[in-house]
Amino acid sequence: MPPFALAKRAASRKQSIPGRFSNTTESIILMVETISRKVETSHCAIATEMTRGKGLDVVLIHGNSSCRAVFERQLHSGLGEAHRLICFDLPGHGQSEDAREKERTYPLPGLADAAMEVLEALDVRNPVLLGWSLGGHVAIEMASRQPNFRGLFITGTPPVGEDISEGFRGSLLKGLAASSSFSQDQAVQFADRVFGSSATPELVQAAARTDGDFRTTLFSQARVAEKSNQREVVGSTKTLTAVVNGAADQIVNLDYIDRVPYANLWRDRCFRIDFAGHAPFLQVTAVFNQYVAEFLRDVERAEHN
Repeated sequence: MPPFALAKRAASRKQSIPGRFSNTTESIILMVETISRKVETSHCAIATEMTRGKGLDVVLIHGNSSCRAVFERQLHSGLGEAHRLICFDLPGHGQSEDAREKERTYPLPGLADAAMEVLEALDVRNPVLLGWSLGGHVAIEMASRQPNFRGLFITGTPPVGEDISEGFRGSLLKGLAASSSFSQDQAVQFADRVFGSSATPELVQAAARTDGDFRTTLFSQARVAEKSNQREVVGSTKTLTAVVNGAADQIVNLDYIDRVPYANLWRDRCFRIDFAGHAPFLQVTAVFNQYVAEFLRDVERAEHN
């Protein structure tokens, strides 16, 4: 059987990682001890959680109307044992407070600023950033401010330039991502469209809990906020950048993502994982975690060379 059967070669920039990886979509859930604490920032109190691994510091940033619990299968895995995984609820999400100054915090630059304050409070220096969906945009914005992050791993995130729309397909969420409020039915619809069969009651509740002002402010400020051109950031950064997406993602434009001229693209290609949509870390956890583990090994090897 060819290695990494679930990430079959589709094109020169969509092929599997070299190596012997399992072809199972299931992951083994480990009882990895985590530490939770609230961190005070100038934006709001932010809920954080981390493992005790002794390897690299890896910061995981979730997406719109979600929470840090989406990364449970990474925290409670070999990744969480080997590395210090740090995740947090964005302002207005999960167990974090709603922002005190919403116009300041909820646009992308404010989210990046809040994340940087969290890292400073936790004394996390030069970590690897792993961002999913909106979290990937937050990670790229952070990378535009600090050039010495050890690595950047994005999934479900198109690094967009002036034309934001070209990075997205736009029809699946049908306005839910920018809605000012969710009914229970809308929260269920949102979770189902983002996570598919991996949606859980907890993820539905996370969508329902999210501050509606977050979504409206984020999207209304998307074109006017003083943020970086993310296409230019990944096109000039010296930080090793991994791009791993679900092959069946219906929210982002995968062809656009593959065409972006990355300056330091991991393994010189973007990867697509078969049998996964917008949330591959939940839908094909074992395969996704193998990509992350291999990326972290390459980051460590590069630092020792």
